[in-house]
Amino acid sequence: MNPQGNVFLIGPMGAGKTTIGRHLAALLHKRFVDVDQEIEKRTGVTIRVIFEIEGEAGFRRRESAAIEDLTQDLGIVLATGGGAVLQEENRKALKTRGTVVYLQADIETLVERTRRDRNRPLLQTEDPRGKIEELLRQREPIYRALADIVIDTGQRAPSSVARDVALHLTTPGPDEKSLR
Repeated sequence: MNPQGNVFLIGPMGAGKTTIGRHLAALLHKRFVDVDQEIEKRTGVTIRVIFEIEGEAGFRRRESAAIEDLTQDLGIVLATGGGAVLQEENRKALKTRGTVVYLQADIETLVERTRRDRNRPLLQTEDPRGKIEELLRQREPIYRALADIVIDTGQRAPSSVARDVALHLTTPGPDEKSLR
C-alpha cells in the first residue's frame, strides 16, 4: 500500500467512516472529505431533502458525480456513503485511484450507532434493524470484493481503528484483507 496515495473508506451506515476518517486523515496528514457532506455543500440542501425531492436515484447520480471528482484529488481520505459501492462507475473510481478500506461492524453495533439518527433517509422506516440487515445482505459481498483492507470497527475507539488502518497502510502483511 502506498501511504502517500488516497484512502477511500467504504462500509455500512454506522460503521464509523466519517469519524474514523477524520482521525485517519490527521494521522496521515491528508485532507478529509465526506462524500455526503460534499454533496450537501454543492447543493445547499441536506441529503434527506435530496432524497425527498429526487429520490434515491437522484441522490445516487449526485453521489457518483462527487466520487468521480473527489477521487481525482491527491492526498485525501474519503468517506463514502454506504451505498456508493452499488454503482459500477464508483467501484472503478475507488479501486483504481486509491486504497479501499472496508470498515465493518456487527449488526448490533450498526443498529446502536444509527438508532437516533434522523438524517439517514433509508432508515426512516418502521423496522430500521431489518433495513440494516437487508442492506448488509446486499452490500457486504461488494464491500469485501472491493476492499484492499478490511478492518473491524466493533466496540473500539475511532482513534484506535484509525491507528490500525494507518499501520496497515504503511506496513501491510502478506494478506492485505486480513482483519484486525
